[in-house]
Amino acid sequence: MTKKQVTSQTEAPIIDAKIPEGHLAEKWTNYKANQKLVNPANKRRLDIIVVGTGLAGASAAASLAELGFNVLNFCIQDSPRRAHSIAAQGGINAAKNYQNDGDSVYRLFYDTLKGGDYRAREANVYRLAEVSNSIIDQCVAQGVPFAREYGGLLDNRSFGGAQVSRTFYARGQTGQQLLLGAYSALSRQVGKGTVKLYTRHEMLDVVIIDGRARGIIARNLVTGKIERFSAHAVVVGSGGYGNAFFLSTNAMSCNGSAAIQMYKKGAFFANPAFAQIHPTCIPVHGEFQSKLTLMSESLRNDGRIWVPKKKEDAEAIRQGKLKPTDLKEEDRDYFLERRYPAFGNLVPRDVASRASKERCDAGYGVGNTGLAVYLDFEDSIKRLGEDVVRARYGNLFQMYEKIVDDNPYKTPMMIYPAIHYTMGGIWVDYELQTTVKGLFCIGEANFSDHGANRLGASALMQGLADGYFILPYTIQNYLADQIRVPRFSTELPEFDEAENQISEKIKRIMAVQGKRSVDSIHRELGLVMWDFVGMGRNKAGLEHALERIQKIRKEFWSNVFVPGKAEDMNNELEKALRVADFIEIGELMARDALLREESCGGHFREEYQTEEGEALRNDEKFAFASCWKFNGEGEEPTLFKEMLEYEFVKRQQRNYKA
Repeated sequence: MTKKQVTSQTEAPIIDAKIPEGHLAEKWTNYKANQKLVNPANKRRLDIIVVGTGLAGASAAASLAELGFNVLNFCIQDSPRRAHSIAAQGGINAAKNYQNDGDSVYRLFYDTLKGGDYRAREANVYRLAEVSNSIIDQCVAQGVPFAREYGGLLDNRSFGGAQVSRTFYARGQTGQQLLLGAYSALSRQVGKGTVKLYTRHEMLDVVIIDGRARGIIARNLVTGKIERFSAHAVVVGSGGYGNAFFLSTNAMSCNGSAAIQMYKKGAFFANPAFAQIHPTCIPVHGEFQSKLTLMSESLRNDGRIWVPKKKEDAEAIRQGKLKPTDLKEEDRDYFLERRYPAFGNLVPRDVASRASKERCDAGYGVGNTGLAVYLDFEDSIKRLGEDVVRARYGNLFQMYEKIVDDNPYKTPMMIYPAIHYTMGGIWVDYELQTTVKGLFCIGEANFSDHGANRLGASALMQGLADGYFILPYTIQNYLADQIRVPRFSTELPEFDEAENQISEKIKRIMAVQGKRSVDSIHRELGLVMWDFVGMGRNKAGLEHALERIQKIRKEFWSNVFVPGKAEDMNNELEKALRVADFIEIGELMARDALLREESCGGHFREEYQTEEGEALRNDEKFAFASCWKFNGEGEEPTLFKEMLEYEFVKRQQRNYKA
């Protein structure tokens, strides 16, 4: 295997990405042909902790248990079915080419690499595309009710960043249906006794023994008790860190705490600045709002995005003097179709988001605040009929009407970009192992497959690829020489030390008894992140954000108020622990964004753009994954670089116009 090393100007540790030899299309086959295996009798002797029960966590836990390993599976919800994967609406990508419209594994690979603005690891992205077809077969076998055409074949949608239809879907409930499929597989293993499920448990630390991950410390969210769990390996699939922005499309319980704990125990945090802005969200409607609602990207198949051509019309709409239906066709600016004729409304998310922001900043936005654009289905209803539109998107339209109190069949939806997904995460090698031996990271929690921007319908693809088809192979390569290692006692001093550190952190938070609620501090952090580390970034703003975040950290540790007791169920304490970690994440994101003096994907530095306002990469200086190493509380982290060497694809300026 060749070595892809992380390098920096400091003395760099040698980090082997473990990318197999051979042609791009042969790497995964070569890996599987040469990996070490664990025989069935020995699998029963090995314990694996899996943190998370979303698509990545549930599929991994079910698959590892099916192989014969003993699995301990943790989730913070009261049921695995409530993991945030359930919120995914639009679909899951795969290169089946049922429409015979020119799709292939290579085209899915290339679209994904290009969509990520050439900042992902080439071999990982190809493997993701390669296993995508197996995911669909697996889910169909589980009974996932994908939409079907009249002849019985699975139907496909188009999604952003592609010119083919490769997105499999179940109305606007794809994540829910896929999660139910994974949950059924997981429940089967729970029933057999090969998976022990711990609901309402939150991982607060990972335990390292002799340089290897050997367990976790978790808090029972019902009793408040701190509990210890040991295993031969730890797998974390806890999702992303988008809630550092406070307002996002993520569920309120989504957090980056597990990632920060891994980072503080030696796992590198890669590309933290790469956060995705989704263009199709219901706009903010009040200062007391706690989260935002996503409207599926699938709506951009048949919906057309526009703003008024004339500023006076936009102003009249904002003042309530005009309705959008009053404007004639020639008075509407379908700006995505105008700027990107080849892809139109289905440009990638980062491109669509910036285009909407540009129109609103120029004074053409609609809604009370002027921070909204229209998503209009008038043409598609005339072309297809309301019944067809209702069949495709009915539950999404219903959700919009319940939230906004407006009928989208009669009046265009209003949408605006919002934080949705994080492409950055814990650094992993080709085997999905972090820089800590025995500590694996899967799904959105790792950095590996999306580069600087994720294409729509690829999150579900990555989560299930990691859990069903990649980790079950690669973790055996690690565990093959662990079969004689006895099970670890949770009374070892390493467990004592980890629990004591957590207990001291909780005591410190509870002892503050200040005057500010956790949410007020989190909201302040979120505003700083959105204003200065959001859709548009610049050097002065990022430097200001770093200063503000340091003040917010000081405010938190000196003036936060957490009621109740640490030993009981305490939702405010849960939030406080997570907000403390969001502050660390926010600082890391701003630091990483300041370092990267280029624009790529979701990272848009205003100083670095083309004459037409598109992202301007600097491949000569920044064709790397930024890997941050924790050096201790109050110390600046060290940057290392994994150089992204492309052997089979030539980097080009992204073009969605032709």
